[in-house]
Amino acid sequence: MAPDPLPDGVSALVIVRHGETEWSRSGKHTGRTDVPLTEAGERQAGQAGRLLPALLPADGQLLVVSSPRSRAVRTAELAGYPPTELTEDAGEWDYGEFEGRTTAEIREQHPDWSIWSGDVPGGETGAELTARADRLLARRAAGQTLLVFSHGHFSRCLAARWLGQPVDFGRFLRLDTATVSSLGYEHGNPVILRWNLDPALLAG
Repeated sequence: MAPDPLPDGVSALVIVRHGETEWSRSGKHTGRTDVPLTEAGERQAGQAGRLLPALLPADGQLLVVSSPRSRAVRTAELAGYPPTELTEDAGEWDYGEFEGRTTAEIREQHPDWSIWSGDVPGGETGAELTARADRLLARRAAGQTLLVFSHGHFSRCLAARWLGQPVDFGRFLRLDTATVSSLGYEHGNPVILRWNLDPALLAG
């Protein structure tokens, strides 16, 4: 059974994508490979931390969960919210044979390929991603805010499942490195409250 909704406009789910890595900067699909943050990525993580207090309930219950990959854990630490729990359920999409390759490189052999609609040989299926996202959302107790430090594609899948949509709805939800997003309720219905907030731009 889904937890009781929080009041309208209160963050029930806050998602932070990890800061920049060398692979994210070059557009390489980075699933299970443990690529560290760049210096710029570490700065981004700190900036995200300055934005988070405005999105998290000041006196509410908070569960902080992170992918086990070091780029996500380090982002959480630098943001000032060391994770309560590390779980593979918050890990990035397993890209299988496409790990470490850019979309342009993949399309040399598979024209018009997209992660959202194309095959991922040796990687995860939509059903497997759905199961992971749903398990992660189920960790949230009634009245609690779930803060998740994760990755680009999986975070978009997670938001899609919050909205009750299939994971490929994530194709409509662009998400940049070290951005912060919050989701909650309006009249009892799950909604996006804020999406892809860039702390560096807001600070300026």
